[in-house]
Amino acid sequence: MGGGGADNEGSEEQQKRSEIYTYEAPWHIYAMNWSVRRDKKYRLAIASLLEQYPNLVEIVQLDDSTGEIKSDPSLSFEHPYPPTKAIFVPDRDCLRPDLLATSADFLRIWQISDDGVEIRSVLNGNRNSEFCGPLTSFDWNEAEPRRIGTSSVDTTCTIWDIDREVVDTQLIAHDKEVYDIAWGGVGVFASVSADGSVRVFDLRDKEHSTIIYESADPPDTPLVRLGWNKQDPRYMATIIMDSPKVVVLDIRYPTLPVVELQRHQSSVNAIAWAPHSSCHICTAGDDSQALIWDLSSMGSSTGGGAGLGGGGGTGGATGLAGGGVEGGLDPILAYTAGAEIEQLQWSASQPDWVAIAFANRLQILRV
Repeated sequence: MGGGGADNEGSEEQQKRSEIYTYEAPWHIYAMNWSVRRDKKYRLAIASLLEQYPNLVEIVQLDDSTGEIKSDPSLSFEHPYPPTKAIFVPDRDCLRPDLLATSADFLRIWQISDDGVEIRSVLNGNRNSEFCGPLTSFDWNEAEPRRIGTSSVDTTCTIWDIDREVVDTQLIAHDKEVYDIAWGGVGVFASVSADGSVRVFDLRDKEHSTIIYESADPPDTPLVRLGWNKQDPRYMATIIMDSPKVVVLDIRYPTLPVVELQRHQSSVNAIAWAPHSSCHICTAGDDSQALIWDLSSMGSSTGGGAGLGGGGGTGGATGLAGGGVEGGLDPILAYTAGAEIEQLQWSASQPDWVAIAFANRLQILRV
């Protein structure tokens, strides 16, 4: 990942192409997301993390011919509070309006046009008050794009119908703050919480949830991020607060991790499953490292046959990210950024590219 030019036999144009592009924002970046529309290659949204009410969102795009990531001033806009997450509409074929959703005090849907960005909806899930518990995260349902699920510090998850601007379902999902939510299909989502559990919900049976995993070391340690493997929904991954470990789970075998990825040197902040492969995942953290793992050999160690995604492992480079942990899996690729990596997104429309954010820099890396 990163590092070199194209090989010598490639065309001149390939050789000119960098493997890493960097954009410097005028502020610390936190929320960040790739656009998936076919007509908007290399487009991302980035948002500021400023300790004040007015924050900013910029829409930036890589110009392939110059190798520069440029911000379009007409597509920069003010945002109340720092967005905890931003997601472009999951609409590869450009059938819906060009939308961007953000979460902070409320869920907001913005409409993007060539002239600028306008607010389309401000969605408040607290029916009893104009105030609400801040939203920690949300996920946009790719199979049914009218649905967005949000997670909140008030222990709830709320499922919105954004076309009708109404709440479909609101559940008290956990005993404590809910820190992340991810869809695993049309009517199935999972969430993680300060109560230390991963829970799966099926909207056909709202009274019940299934606990897939509970943090044990020590018990009830908060789980802060959740990634559901879109290519193989039997698998998900979660991050434990202030831990260098990433826990990979198989929902068919609750409570028992498939593997724990233990090559980061300090807290992990972000995870992203490969959008085009069922057995690759990228992780990034406070050690300034982004690591890519091949999990295809997993499962054999737990007696589970061919393992994740089937097929054998790549072997790969061992100890790339500094071993130090007895046994266990090594990443196949490692990239070191200039500071702690707080955000990581793998492009669904161009799976050769991963974006990371650290301090005030956005970098896109060819993998």
